Amino acid sequence: MESKKIMVSACLLGINCRYNGESKFSPQLVACLANHTVIPCCPELLGELMIPRPPAEIINGDGQAVWSGQARVIDRDGNDRTAYFKAGAQKALELYLKEQPEMVIFKANSPSCGRGLIYNGSFNGELVEGDGVATTLLRDWGATIYTEEEFLKLRIIDQNKF
Repeated sequence: MESKKIMVSACLLGINCRYNGESKFSPQLVACLANHTVIPCCPELLGELMIPRPPAEIINGDGQAVWSGQARVIDRDGNDRTAYFKAGAQKALELYLKEQPEMVIFKANSPSCGRGLIYNGSFNGELVEGDGVATTLLRDWGATIYTEEEFLKLRIIDQNKF
């Protein structure tokens, strides 16, 4: 199998960069990527958010609505973190354009990296349709993006689907 260049949410690789200072390490994903060039990326760290920090969710929409000015990213304490999320997404885009990976694997449900479903903004664990802030920007620039769940379920690499 030919080695591919793949950009991956840093938390999935075991880097403790999530809001709570932990990771979402996925041994199964890391094993699938063993023969590929992996580019770690955490849009929230790139946006200079601190660790730990209160969790944040998109209020009144999704990443598309954030970019159009109709929604905001607010943390559980009520602080507007939109500028940090947008700055981090811009830096993730710069990394994507520099590295030119064949695909991106981002953390499901995240306000930055979610694809297809994100938390609804009420901090009650409910999901709604939509993409995160970074996912929206990278997708608009042509990135092929999967969540780790989609990637593992579809076994993307095994089927050469990209």
